[in-house]
Amino acid sequence: MSAVDAAPAPIGVKPIDDSTAAIQLTGNWSHDAAIKPAEQVLAELGATNPSRVLLQAHELAGWDSRLPAYLLKIIDYCQARQIEVDASGLPEGIQALLKLARAVPERTGARRATQKKSMLADIGKTALNGLKDVRGLIAFIGETVLAFMSLIRGKARFRAVDLFLYIQDAGPAALAIVTLISLLVGLILAFVGAVQLAMFGAQIYIADLVGLGTVREMGALMTAVIMSGRTGAAYAAQLGTMNVNSEIDALKTMGISPMEFLVLPRMLALILMLPLLCLYADLMGILGGALVTVSAFDVSLIQYYNETQKAVDLTDFSIGIFKSLVFALLIATAGCMRGMQCGRSASAVGDAATAAVVNSIVYIVVADSLITLLCNRLGI
Repeated sequence: MSAVDAAPAPIGVKPIDDSTAAIQLTGNWSHDAAIKPAEQVLAELGATNPSRVLLQAHELAGWDSRLPAYLLKIIDYCQARQIEVDASGLPEGIQALLKLARAVPERTGARRATQKKSMLADIGKTALNGLKDVRGLIAFIGETVLAFMSLIRGKARFRAVDLFLYIQDAGPAALAIVTLISLLVGLILAFVGAVQLAMFGAQIYIADLVGLGTVREMGALMTAVIMSGRTGAAYAAQLGTMNVNSEIDALKTMGISPMEFLVLPRMLALILMLPLLCLYADLMGILGGALVTVSAFDVSLIQYYNETQKAVDLTDFSIGIFKSLVFALLIATAGCMRGMQCGRSASAVGDAATAAVVNSIVYIVVADSLITLLCNRLGI
């Protein structure tokens, strides 16, 4: 940077006579220059109390849009106090910009006044948005049911290759993250149970805790949470982008149902794959618990296996599989619904993906609670 570019931009008020004052602008007025705040200059101008102000800028080294904006503040101040302003001492470029800026004055009342909303209005808006979401959910469920009925009758129109691609994405492509999370959850369950069971010399029952906790609850729940953030958000983003690009409108124009062509194969893929991922997560969770129990406590691998086999039966596996089916339907519904309801902008696609994940997790937790309570009441 040269010495001229680094020089500050001095500005000062110089009285000329009893009724006239000059504001002299010199130096560099680019974006990296140090400039005195306009309030200080206006305070100095108010102290002199002139009836005429001369704007002089004969020694400017450089300037950008900051200088016209700075001068507009001074001119507005002078006009509000009926002080005459002479801008003939400014460069022609600055004079043209100031004339252009003040060619059309701001219309009175054009600016929107900020009004603070009452708490009752916020509650009402939240309630209306909730009702809108409920109506949208009911309508989407109805369209989904019609699409499945068309599938049962063999009249659903979608490409088989798309279904296989979605199965690949929702199944084998998710094995790595499911493996990692399930192993860690099994490790955590084993450590948490071991802290208390070791006090009574009952380390063998760690297998019961890990087996039942993983098979009945954590296997399906953690797999569903993973898929909601991985696959549910992807569905929302994919369909939202199609909505932005008017691809969904093009399908409707050609007489192809978007619910059958886009939503149905995604839902089928997730419904088919999530129970299998749940079984795999159960295995990984039990293996994670075995790693802790066998390595840190006086329990052999055969003892851990036998205890797990006694504690976990087919009913427990069935409950976990049933939960995974319900979770798959909820995740696919939330992701596809938010994608189909997406707006026409890039930010709307991000909002749809975020809403899909949030809704999926809420649906999963509520459904898991209800199913668990139902199984408890039924004694299963």
